[in-house]
Amino acid sequence: MKNNPKLGLTVSLIVLAGLPTIFLIISLLTGEWNYLIYSIIPSLFAGLTGLMISVQQLKKKQRIQ
Repeated sequence: MKNNPKLGLTVSLIVLAGLPTIFLIISLLTGEWNYLIYSIIPSLFAGLTGLMISVQQLKKKQRIQ
């Protein structure tokens, strides 16, 4: 498997911003705010973990080159 930290960075930013936005739209349409509330913590865990790992790999890649 190839190590592509830029793709990881992109995916983690999409998870951080995109998933809560999708659940915000769902919450607005249905009126059930539990969708938004319960989606924030998992998206933060997944997005921030991926963001930290991809930033570390980008820094490591820049030091090598």
